[in-house]
Amino acid sequence: MKDKLVGVGIVLALVMVLTLFTSCSKSEDNGGASSDFRAVRGLISDDKLDEAREKIDEAAVEDPDSDAPGKAYFELAGAYEKKQDTVKARDIYRIILRKYQNVDNISKVQGNLSRLNIEILFSPIVTDEDVLYEVEPGDTLSGIAKRFKTTVDLIKEANSLESDTIRANSRLKVSAEKYKILVDKSQNLLTLLSGDDIFKVYRVSTGENNSTPVGQFRIINRIKDPVWYNQGAIVPSESPDNILGSRWLGISEPGYGIHGTVEPESVGQQATKGCVRMFNSDVEELCKIVPVGTEVTIAD
Repeated sequence: MKDKLVGVGIVLALVMVLTLFTSCSKSEDNGGASSDFRAVRGLISDDKLDEAREKIDEAAVEDPDSDAPGKAYFELAGAYEKKQDTVKARDIYRIILRKYQNVDNISKVQGNLSRLNIEILFSPIVTDEDVLYEVEPGDTLSGIAKRFKTTVDLIKEANSLESDTIRANSRLKVSAEKYKILVDKSQNLLTLLSGDDIFKVYRVSTGENNSTPVGQFRIINRIKDPVWYNQGAIVPSESPDNILGSRWLGISEPGYGIHGTVEPESVGQQATKGCVRMFNSDVEELCKIVPVGTEVTIAD
């Protein structure tokens, strides 16, 4: 009996030692992780941002379930922004949005990413999503835009062109991105997608009594300062009674489209006769980006 008690005691002692060892090991691991991220912050402070990026990438691979890399990436993205390295900052915000949706400031991440996406798109900065096109004799902006399935407005904006005149042998930044639009009626949000990535999110108004059609459509026309045809009456663009605002993007559902507004206070509500309504500044921005043929999905 005594021998059995001694045996049980030894087993319990071994269990306690193993538990203590495991606890210490975990503590050391956590300490190591904390140390790694202290090192990352040190690298960021020393302006060694690419080195910091490598360390965060390594930590993210070693512990894919941890949210610590997401927080470190956010600090790094801010540091890249301060250096005006907008492309690297944008790329880091993309990583956070794809992999770390649970970070506390995810809405700020989305806002920063949207802002940088537009800033880069409308600038001369050439990214992997762009083509640096050499103008050939006989080329026109409309021809180039059609070839690359983009808009004349976007080419002019990105290259600071004040007219449609272009010179042979000059080089133009041309966006080769393929965009899609998703309208969520339940939240009154319009999301501009680049591939499968969120490019920018806009607040919109949709139809009263669920009157905005649901389904997949396409942009069929783009009109600046649209005339409003209202029950047989023609309301010119400059009239205060014209509810369409400064731009019209017609969709393949007859009579419906995405447009601006003369009632900005209504944006964010279900307040239209079925169209999707945006702030004028937002629809002007969107109209520069999306060509005819762009896919539009409207969902409940």
